[in-house]
Amino acid sequence: MREEVLKRILLTIGAILMAIICLFPFIWMIVVSFAKDPTFLGSPLVEYKSTLENYVRVLSDPTLHFPAYLKNSIIIASLVTLTTVSISSLAAYAVSRIEFKGRLLIPIFVLGLSMFPQISLVGYLFKFIEKLGWVNTYQALYFPYVAWTLPLSLWILLSYFSQLPKDLDEAAMIDGASRIKTLTTIILPLSAPALFSTALLVFIAAFNEFMFALLFTTDHRARTVPVGIALFQGVHGEIPWGSVMAASVISTIPLVIMALLFQKYIVSGLTAGALKGE
Repeated sequence: MREEVLKRILLTIGAILMAIICLFPFIWMIVVSFAKDPTFLGSPLVEYKSTLENYVRVLSDPTLHFPAYLKNSIIIASLVTLTTVSISSLAAYAVSRIEFKGRLLIPIFVLGLSMFPQISLVGYLFKFIEKLGWVNTYQALYFPYVAWTLPLSLWILLSYFSQLPKDLDEAAMIDGASRIKTLTTIILPLSAPALFSTALLVFIAAFNEFMFALLFTTDHRARTVPVGIALFQGVHGEIPWGSVMAASVISTIPLVIMALLFQKYIVSGLTAGALKGE
């Protein structure tokens, strides 16, 4: 009994510490975003006063271009998510359900390519995109993001599809269904948790990506949120921490909404492999 109580106490303490460590940066970000004068952080003489000025400035100041950054990030991340999940679904189905020569080498090859760090590719990629005339366009980020997130998406869906019994496919094909119909009417509906969790991870990765966005966009009409916020400057060149934090809070809202809407599917999708391994 004592061991059980001690176990619960340790689990509770661990959960509280984890929650504090994970949430503290976000709470601090929100506190600073509402501060009238962010210098209260470094001076005990400055009193903390809450205000909405930072949010109003971020959303209305035409020199910051934040609404354009947010629109670009949402459009690009949404297109990348749809494309990546669609392609990886087809690839994961083929590798996990169809017997053909060398099928197991495909995910290993894709995984190997994903090991290359971004910094080793970005120089050559920039020259290629510049020759195509794609600098400051959506496609300059769309295609690299799809290639960058595809390995992650493929491996998540591959592990989930592999757990589904192949008898489902055989039964559907006996009834006259094609491979595509089997995928769209049986496999994908059963894989909804994995699809939602994969889509969220891909969306977050594309939404937060910084290096490609920094090098491939130099104009606010194509720039995304991470780069836009990093380039915020005050009148005299100082960093406007209040505006930076307000923009960061607004930027997290789409991700929080997605996580809340699909929470049930995301948790079950990410833990499916662990439960099977018990």
